[in-house]
Amino acid sequence: MEEEILEKPLQNAFSVVDFRPEDAEGIVSLFRAVYGDSYPIRLFYNPEEIIAVNRDGRYRSFVARTEENRVIGVAHLFPSAPYGGLYENGVSLVHQNYRKSKAFRELNTYIIDDYIPRHPDIEVLWGESVCNHVISQKMAFVFHTIETALEIALMPAETYAQEQSSRGRVAALNSFRCYVSRPHQIFIPKVYQDILQRIYSRLDDRRDFAAAGERLPADVQTQIRMNVFNEASVARMTVVQSGRDFAFVLAEQEQQARKQNAVVFQIRLKLSEPSVGHAVDILKSQGYFFGGVLPRWFDSDGLLMQKLDCPPDFDRIMLWSDFAKELLEFIRKDREVSID
Repeated sequence: MEEEILEKPLQNAFSVVDFRPEDAEGIVSLFRAVYGDSYPIRLFYNPEEIIAVNRDGRYRSFVARTEENRVIGVAHLFPSAPYGGLYENGVSLVHQNYRKSKAFRELNTYIIDDYIPRHPDIEVLWGESVCNHVISQKMAFVFHTIETALEIALMPAETYAQEQSSRGRVAALNSFRCYVSRPHQIFIPKVYQDILQRIYSRLDDRRDFAAAGERLPADVQTQIRMNVFNEASVARMTVVQSGRDFAFVLAEQEQQARKQNAVVFQIRLKLSEPSVGHAVDILKSQGYFFGGVLPRWFDSDGLLMQKLDCPPDFDRIMLWSDFAKELLEFIRKDREVSID
């Protein structure tokens, strides 16, 4: 019944409110209306699981609901980084019949201007704006988030088949906003000195800079934590600690990821480690290229590097701001150097 209703034009007023268990069925219907059965995070097709993740805090859902209690928009806050004070604002969508309303903006206004100030456990907010359109990028600018990284070919084209909004994999622009200041020292890999200084000149928090000139420690064993998102064919690796065996452990992780059909490889390094430059050199020798800065990812900052076993989507990436376009151009050139 909900899916049939959502196929009709919707003109009624709506309000933005916190999730309640009876909204779960409406969220599932909304995902089916927008993505069909292709959204890679499968829990959003299961009402009971949506209720469970809201109950245990893995997700905090917010809905745009009509006077008839129909869910026409949804957004989420959720921890997605090693540091628990960093929350992602994402998995946001609005039914196509409400795209010209203020539903998307009102959802974000409620989260950023109302909800977060009442919840001091959220110290930093970040989000991924898909790059098959610029609507969410403009909204990120309105809410004073700062672009720091660009994930190439992140989402599979199948995700957008329902609305036919992409012919290939879709990139995502990362933006961050700091609510609680955390000045700290970071180490700058020489090869990325200029672009990192450019990014940090735009941030709203202070950092002390030093050159990343040390070698990887010989007495430390590398630990890399990996999650493979099978539906998206993406492997995300986090370097817990890096040592002399970094290249060997990296190769092992990549091999495991390829067995699970990963074609996009992302790795996050700690910019708080003096040896991060050596790790970057190894990654570049293995075909990895620059992604950007991840402020407060480990409480200290992270550096995103990435590698593709699929064609890059450079020519289809739609970007709104001049800085985002500058960042894309740097990434394109850095990839060319890394694969030569």
